Amino acid sequence: MMDRRSFMGASIGAAATIGAFGTAPLLARGNSGTIDPIAYLDPELRPAARQLLAGGNLALSSDALPAMRAEGKASAQPTLPEIDVSKRTIPGAPGLPPVTVYVVNGGKAGSRPAILHTHGGGHILGSAEGELRYLQELARDLDCLLVTVEYRLAPETRYDGSIEDNYAALRWLHANAVELGADPSRIALLGESAGGTHAALLAITARDRDEVPVLFQALVYPMLDDRTGSTRQMPPWIGAILWDAAANRFGWEAFLGTKPGGTEIPVAGVPARIPDLSGLPPAWIGVGGADLFVEEDVEYASRLTEAGVPTELLVVPRAFHAFDRIVPDAAVSQRFTAAKMDALRRAFARGAD
Repeated sequence: MMDRRSFMGASIGAAATIGAFGTAPLLARGNSGTIDPIAYLDPELRPAARQLLAGGNLALSSDALPAMRAEGKASAQPTLPEIDVSKRTIPGAPGLPPVTVYVVNGGKAGSRPAILHTHGGGHILGSAEGELRYLQELARDLDCLLVTVEYRLAPETRYDGSIEDNYAALRWLHANAVELGADPSRIALLGESAGGTHAALLAITARDRDEVPVLFQALVYPMLDDRTGSTRQMPPWIGAILWDAAANRFGWEAFLGTKPGGTEIPVAGVPARIPDLSGLPPAWIGVGGADLFVEEDVEYASRLTEAGVPTELLVVPRAFHAFDRIVPDAAVSQRFTAAKMDALRRAFARGAD
């Protein structure tokens, strides 16, 4: 089980329907009449949630970020020696610095599907290097090639810089797919939390520039709307664990360079504010019912569907943010992971037809 800081530094039977989002269990109230968010959660997730709450809120500040980033890297799991990992430095966009990527499960002949991965961490934390063990296991289980991007973090780099880092990696993967042993027509995007922001923005960028075909986008509890926690308030039992409204405001302000929720937000940095979602690749979106992002994720899935984009939505009742990574052995986590993996396998199979 990962603690709050470790997760943020490192990442950060069937699918539920939108209707399941509204079927909350009876919430326990304390002597003061306040709602206990733990009572909302799946019983298997409650011990981890209590541990996270006992650790207090994330103390996010610009001064604290360097130490938190270093701590996250130090807590990363060791990599698997049997799954190949190579570090590459590739050209960035014109006028921008080179980009570091890690190629996972390479060194094999053939033409396998590929994933371009963007890590989580609220836009301000996390690293591709810190996710390598998780990504090795994922690439092994899917028998695919995976490239993960060490994009520049906020607030040092705003949304437009990280978009270009990720797009440079996507172009490089597509251009070098055959050499890497991958099929250039079967490239999927995958991102968790803030990595979901980047994956969604990358899908939009690839559509608009029309240079690289993207087969699929898998958005895992994606962070999509700066208004959540600022102008859009959630019930107190949603977003109470790990990533809360205050953390969300900090992350979005660092990413966008302006206070979130207002009318002067740069639309190009917020997937939920993009007016036209038509023409995007098919999507899978998964989120917990107690995750701060649940409402925005349900809304984004609905908008994709209305725009004609084939979209599968999974809302896991009574699950908090990143529950699958923090309590991976819980039954709800295993069902969630299986659904994500099955969605990617189906997409790869369709792409091979």
